Amino acid sequence: MNLQSDDYELFELAPRFALDSLVLDARWKDLQRQAHPDKFVSEGAAVQRLAMQWSVRINEAYQRLKDPLKRAAYLCERHAMPVNAENNTAMPTDFLMQQMQWRDDLDEARTVHELERIHADVHLASKAVFEQLEHALDVEQAYAKAVGHVRTLMFIQRFAQDVENRLDQIGN
Repeated sequence: MNLQSDDYELFELAPRFALDSLVLDARWKDLQRQAHPDKFVSEGAAVQRLAMQWSVRINEAYQRLKDPLKRAAYLCERHAMPVNAENNTAMPTDFLMQQMQWRDDLDEARTVHELERIHADVHLASKAVFEQLEHALDVEQAYAKAVGHVRTLMFIQRFAQDVENRLDQIGN
């Protein structure tokens, strides 16, 4: 193992968006078993530090690979297409219009039923964009296009959280 390996190399996985979570979980457990600091208690301080670095590195890679949005952003970055969501908020006009409609609907929603309908719409939109993202990354290898999908999904996830918060408020 090499601390400088990228996440996919570390986990011995093909660098693709589509990923078998069971394989990822099994590989994470195997890597943690090999590098867990408790395994090196009787070793010197330098070996223990290295084991701790490995354990942290393995966990960071695992967290990035298991989260589809983080994994997609990571794949884009590997191909010199960083998401830069904090600096680049450009979105297609049709999606901006959709955002405005969702915000209006959320502001006007007064019942659980209305909020659940919005939540279902957002879930369907998210699913469709994830499918487009997978196609852009794994089939087309269109990383610039994928960056746009990642930014779209980031907004959708934030908005879905706003809807869930409103559902919690109404439910209480």
